[in-house]
Amino acid sequence: MPEILYDTKFLQLKSSKSPSGKDWVYAHRPNADNVVIIVPLIKNGDKTQILFIRELRPPLYAENRSRYNIGLPAGLVGDERVGESTIDAIKAELLEETGLAADNIEIVAENISSSAGCTSETSTIAIAVITNPQPVQEPVSDGGILVERMVIDLDKVPEFLKKEQQKGNSISGQTLAGLYYVLLKS
Repeated sequence: MPEILYDTKFLQLKSSKSPSGKDWVYAHRPNADNVVIIVPLIKNGDKTQILFIRELRPPLYAENRSRYNIGLPAGLVGDERVGESTIDAIKAELLEETGLAADNIEIVAENISSSAGCTSETSTIAIAVITNPQPVQEPVSDGGILVERMVIDLDKVPEFLKKEQQKGNSISGQTLAGLYYVLLKS
């Protein structure tokens, strides 16, 4: 049984034993059952675009890793809505962070670890197809974390990401995983 070393509403530091019997300290989210990562695919005739989010993530800029992170809409399952299903969280987070509603949602991967040596967090990745890119509601900024939404043509995504990295921005591993599943379906 892991030992809780530090406890807050949103994050715990825990210690468990490694295979060699040494203490292994890791982060755990006590208030969420899962994380959802949503790839918003906007389909407009023959054109397919992806909506990315430019984020200000305190751990990255506090450690001078990057000013901005390029991510996708994402959120915790069950942190604000008790008993929430993964599909309900996908719909809610997409609407909150983009203002858009999906015509179709497909879960393409589950139980994806983001940094298995550092956190117990796992994610579900979904592709959300959107044929009406008109916002249904105003998207949230999440306390200033979500800075800008960028809609990029699918064929321009590699160039876009390369330019962002050249600017010194980071790209989340979940974003790259989501793009992998989009390419598999293409």
